[in-house]
Amino acid sequence: MHSTIDPRTGSAAPAPSALRTGRDAAPKLARLLTFRTVSSRIPEEVETDQFDAFIAALPELFPRVAAALELERVNGHGLLYRWAGGNAETGDARAPAVLMAHYDVVPVEDPAAWEHPPFAGTITDTSICGRGALDDKGALAAVLEAAEQLLAEGFTPARDIYFSFGNNEETAGDTAAAAAALLAGRGIRPWLVLDEGGAVASGAFPFVQAPLAVVGVAEKGILDVELATEDAGGHASTPNRMGATARLARAILRLERRPFPAALPEVTVEMVERLSAAAPLLPRLVLGNVRRLRRPLTRVFGLLGGEPNAMTRTTVAITQLRGSKGSNVLATRASANANIRVAVGESVASTLTRLRTVIRDPKVSLHVVEGNEPSPVSATTNAQFALLEETISGTFPDAVPVPYIMLGGTDARRFTTICDAVYRFAPFRMSAADRASIHADNEKLGIETFGEGILFYRALMGAL
Repeated sequence: MHSTIDPRTGSAAPAPSALRTGRDAAPKLARLLTFRTVSSRIPEEVETDQFDAFIAALPELFPRVAAALELERVNGHGLLYRWAGGNAETGDARAPAVLMAHYDVVPVEDPAAWEHPPFAGTITDTSICGRGALDDKGALAAVLEAAEQLLAEGFTPARDIYFSFGNNEETAGDTAAAAAALLAGRGIRPWLVLDEGGAVASGAFPFVQAPLAVVGVAEKGILDVELATEDAGGHASTPNRMGATARLARAILRLERRPFPAALPEVTVEMVERLSAAAPLLPRLVLGNVRRLRRPLTRVFGLLGGEPNAMTRTTVAITQLRGSKGSNVLATRASANANIRVAVGESVASTLTRLRTVIRDPKVSLHVVEGNEPSPVSATTNAQFALLEETISGTFPDAVPVPYIMLGGTDARRFTTICDAVYRFAPFRMSAADRASIHADNEKLGIETFGEGILFYRALMGAL
């Protein structure tokens, strides 16, 4: 059993077990999973009363937090808590820290495919089950439960700690940006920002058996581009050569056959160097020399496909297709949505230039639906990253902390304008199956895993 520092005495005290901690707090997370806080870009599809009910439940579940922390509503249903630190009394000018999470969730496609109803908040012998358990109500509940326990022990943080909880992360909404702007307007530049993102992942990298505590130090840009073609149309019995749908299909195939060039960015090189120590001898010799073998390893990553390939390049995925409304009618307009994850080092402008070059058809128009640039890269040599490493090692002693570039997007990118140390890490163990359940069926969080997350946040807040 690990030890922790008792905030009341400053001396070492036995830490509660993760399993007991998780069991005690599981009903709180289960309750939060019952609220259908589903995000949608269509306002009429958002059940506002469910967001209101979620917020109303928090003081009941976390009464000490409600009594001791200031709460400010942001952009309607966003939540910004402030835990005043001892610096106000001592004159210590330490900048605050921001811990982030979001409580909106993605829709459920088929509730019948779930082992337990997605919004029932079912607790089994081993897990807390429901939509949002991993993404991202589990982290929100772990933050609040850690604060609740520390408050019960009379703890006051050395610096102000903010909890920024978003309500529209899943639709890349504006609440996190509003929270960052609110802090900026008050002259606040956080020392550290920590959001969801990486995890303690098992089976995440070939040849490495040890779990990897992957900490996102940057994230790819996200760009949606509509590809569209137009034609005269007509009856399907007399098709024209290279009509709208055929021209669009050719453009898509050209993008498929000529992916963006691959490269190993510096963050990925450092990640490989760090994880090489946990690899068997032969892979360790190769991975440990990643700088000398950068070019061949880049090719290997690309051939592995999936996540390793996505680490090396800008990716293009065609996610939506539209054509004629009738089965016997030629399309007058055909369109496709390309969801693009822009690699660090690239830009929206350079991505569009390459798309046009590869498609090489002026009759295929490109329209940017929405997009944002890759985020800045936060350092791995500063005190903030060292604190995360120390806290990870204390909570997950078998895990290897490594930096990486997030392939998806988070609310954290909104805070890079006011903080140079923005990281993305959810303190939960996740297997490949766990990671696959995010945005899919049968999402759940292990009870002991939940407990470890609470202990992680306890330790982190205690060290802040």
